[in-house]
Amino acid sequence: MNEIIIDDRKIEDMIYEIRGKQVMLDSDLAKLYQCKNGTKTINLAVKRNINRFPNDFYFQLNKDEYL
Repeated sequence: MNEIIIDDRKIEDMIYEIRGKQVMLDSDLAKLYQCKNGTKTINLAVKRNINRFPNDFYFQLNKDEYL
């Protein structure tokens, strides 16, 4: 099976369960898509195309979830 590895991590290792959902962090997505401006590019793309994403597509972590 072909595995995609980013910075010595498999994509499967970039998937977390938060609030009962499987999610990827914007920082990991930026690495995956090789965004030169990092998370800024990912977040800007979502904001510019917000109507293309379901309401539960993204959310911000609170302080307890981040730590």
